[in-house]
Amino acid sequence: MKRPGRTPAFFAFWLQLTTCGHFGAARLNQARYSRLILRPWGLYTSGCSTVRDGPGQHLRTFVEHKSIQPDRLIAGVVELVDTPDLGSGGLGCGGSSPSVRTIIELQPDRVSPAPEISKARRIMQIVESSSDGLKRTLKVVVGAAEIGTRLTAKLGEVKDTVQVKGFRKGKVPVEHVRKLYGKALMGEVLDQTIRDTSLAAIAERKERAAAQPQIELADQHHIDDLINGKTDLAYVMNFEVLPEIKIADFSTLKLERLVCEPDEASINSALEQLIESTVTYSAAPERAAAKTGERVTIDYHGTIDGQDIEGGKGDGLSLVLGQAGFIPGFEDGLTGAKAGENHTINARFPDNYPVEALAGKDAVFQVKVRGVEVPERPALDDAFAAKLGAENLPKLKELVSADLRRDLEGTSRVKLKRELLDALEKAHDFELPPTLVDREFNAIWAQLTKSLEGQGKTLTDEGKTEDEAKAEYRKIAERRVRLGLVVGEIGNINKVEVTQDELRRALITEARRYPGQEKNVYEFYEKTPGALQELRAPIFEDKVVDLILATAKPSERTVSREDLIKAVEEATQAE
Repeated sequence: MKRPGRTPAFFAFWLQLTTCGHFGAARLNQARYSRLILRPWGLYTSGCSTVRDGPGQHLRTFVEHKSIQPDRLIAGVVELVDTPDLGSGGLGCGGSSPSVRTIIELQPDRVSPAPEISKARRIMQIVESSSDGLKRTLKVVVGAAEIGTRLTAKLGEVKDTVQVKGFRKGKVPVEHVRKLYGKALMGEVLDQTIRDTSLAAIAERKERAAAQPQIELADQHHIDDLINGKTDLAYVMNFEVLPEIKIADFSTLKLERLVCEPDEASINSALEQLIESTVTYSAAPERAAAKTGERVTIDYHGTIDGQDIEGGKGDGLSLVLGQAGFIPGFEDGLTGAKAGENHTINARFPDNYPVEALAGKDAVFQVKVRGVEVPERPALDDAFAAKLGAENLPKLKELVSADLRRDLEGTSRVKLKRELLDALEKAHDFELPPTLVDREFNAIWAQLTKSLEGQGKTLTDEGKTEDEAKAEYRKIAERRVRLGLVVGEIGNINKVEVTQDELRRALITEARRYPGQEKNVYEFYEKTPGALQELRAPIFEDKVVDLILATAKPSERTVSREDLIKAVEEATQAE
């Protein structure tokens, strides 16, 4: 027979996170773009052996009675990642790829309290033990009579479902069920009561917890009496609250949007790239020597000091001389080669080659040339435009110009967005919850450490001491949390939401990035917990940014493409 509850051998609580609002976090690193990543998440609850992290996602979390510390946030926060691309090995406080981890919270005045929470307010006593800055300590007491009433109600629910030998289903006396399963069910009752009353205690104070509260039993010496219903349930709850944030007047933000129109040279360069992408090749005249721009097909086998290079052997490799990007010396050894010839090519791996075992090493490649082909370039005319789906060449130029304009606008937006985030940070000054800052700093430091280890480097190689690096990255963590709280608050106040239709279109766009694998992409997002929220995040971000810019009304300045790119690089790499 399946037991109706878990016997609390040493009084353990199971916490479940249910989807009651917008909570949670995820990180997305995207070069030169700020991203907001959010997951629908829920208030912490109890009475279950899992933790729910987004729809359908369950992470098992078990916490003993001595200290209940679920490692999840309740707070509404958009955490902006301002670090540089750690994979590049560079250190700094600015960063060229600000990514974002976002948690969106539903404000208390936007969510009606659940009946269980409303009831919980009436059956408990709350005493504030301490209040220091954003830190709070509350003692909550629920009478033994109330616990007994809840246990009786739980027994009434269970008696109709359990099957006990000698009784028909649904006919087991309540007292017999109490005798068999009373302790197990009491564990669930206490668990549920702690959930209800802890939520209600925070809600009654009209405060918002910055992170999951830490809960400890007030008197751990009377656990057996508590389980047997002979004493009151008393626990101490330690937590940090979110600060009050007064959002600045967006119209006072000084922002500048750089405007750049595609010039004739850019359009011609784009057309040339289109031509290069449609070049075809045909066999060169017999015994013709390969030249730059021609394609050669080879078999090759590479060694270093007589030992095979891992991955350094292949057959039927086709490469265009001057475009292949091989290690120095390799393509030079093929220039002038003819079909059917065998060549020995000496080449050297660069000192900064990403594979450490090969970096700076001299290699020898035995190469057989299978064939040499010459390029056939299409003419830039109406026929070429028609092959690409345009009515004629002028229409193709219009399409290319429009595409370039969208790219330039996107590039300009990167600079404007960074400028906006900097302005928001300067316009808001408030105390930060230490837990959020520590959590963000630890995530940054772990990422940095992993990156350096992967490159075989240390902080000394980057010209930093550990103390210096930690001080810099703690400032970054503080910036992330501050901006996260501000942007999350702006989104909540203005009721920014992502519609299902917007999410569906984002999923279709993502699937199209992988031609032929669309079905696999859809299955991934369907089966992977939290994955859809990574698509939701940038949509939410754009809405918040657009909301602010509509009021801020940035000034505009026309610049060249070169000046635009330079401005973006300076903005995203500035400390």
